[in-house]
Amino acid sequence: MRAPLLPVGLTLIASLTLSGCSSAAGSPGTPSPSPSATYLVPPQTARPDETVIKAPLVTDGLMRFRVLAFRDGMPSLVGSHAEWPAKGQYVRVRVLIESIDRSNQKFDAKEQLAVASDGRTFHVDLAAQTTKRQPFELQVGSFVRMEFDLWFDVPKDVKITKMRFFGDPPLGVIGRSKGVEVTIR
Repeated sequence: MRAPLLPVGLTLIASLTLSGCSSAAGSPGTPSPSPSATYLVPPQTARPDETVIKAPLVTDGLMRFRVLAFRDGMPSLVGSHAEWPAKGQYVRVRVLIESIDRSNQKFDAKEQLAVASDGRTFHVDLAAQTTKRQPFELQVGSFVRMEFDLWFDVPKDVKITKMRFFGDPPLGVIGRSKGVEVTIR
């Protein structure tokens, strides 16, 4: 007949529990938490015609946004098969988006707004976005980052100063947010 293991098991559990509570955080001999590791993402050279934007990372819903670069005043754009004139001027905004949730997030380029200095807002131009083969709607996977352009056709006299981003609302939230703005100049 075997000897019961209960006293040995209880002694082990009690010693682990007591040893975990015996030292205060930050006391000598207690290892300090190490800083989080960061990815080494190589810098990417900006296109010659754009201005690099050093805007903060912003969050709306469960999506993060960063404006990387900006270009305005373009009278036309060239796609893979044709040149297309602007009704006013084309504005191109290079963005980085990132899902910050365990589930997929929907990104809809048509909801993103360019904001003029006078407060007017402009939606992505469908013809320009299509001609430049940039995305409209994306399912952004869990903790996935993506980088691409948003194209706008705005009047010639308009000065775009901000972007207003809209992320997919978290599960259970009804309706859209008011968005989050990033100053670009």
